[in-house]
Amino acid sequence: MLLIQGVAPLFPAQWARFRAGVPAAERDGDLVAAYYRLLDLVAAYYRLLQDPDPAVRAKAAQDWCEWELALESVDPDYQPDPVRLEPAFQMTFARLVTHYFYHTAWLEDGILLRNAGALAGIPGIMVHGPLDLGAPLVTAWELAQVWPDGELVLVRGAGHSSRDPGMSEAVIAATDRFAARL
Repeated sequence: MLLIQGVAPLFPAQWARFRAGVPAAERDGDLVAAYYRLLDLVAAYYRLLQDPDPAVRAKAAQDWCEWELALESVDPDYQPDPVRLEPAFQMTFARLVTHYFYHTAWLEDGILLRNAGALAGIPGIMVHGPLDLGAPLVTAWELAQVWPDGELVLVRGAGHSSRDPGMSEAVIAATDRFAARL
């Protein structure tokens, strides 16, 4: 859950706005304490996104997505895909993400890595930006270590966005490698 917890100190203004989207009773009184109460914020946003009031839902979706966009790229001139700013997209995205985060994807901690050996014989290429602030490189690296036919491709200087330099090219190259096998 680095997306929320681990990078808050790097983006204090955005983090403060993200926290401000949750009622005061559901967040801690100071930034550092809130940083360690990750699940409280996820639970609060999960609840707000189910609120019967459409205005409450819309604000929660916008707040969630603005926080995610703050982490999407390290490029100071980065412009997100305009669809990411549309209210319908934000509502769908925020509800989906918080639903899985709230329920910890219905997975026991560590189970994916423990069972990655079951992927033997199934090739895969993970394209990752080392500067990805929302999905830390260590997660992909750990999976690459235990997935017998998995390969990790790092795109130097890239973060999470496919719009970061080199990301689209690396994804296309990986896809082309699979297409050549057909």
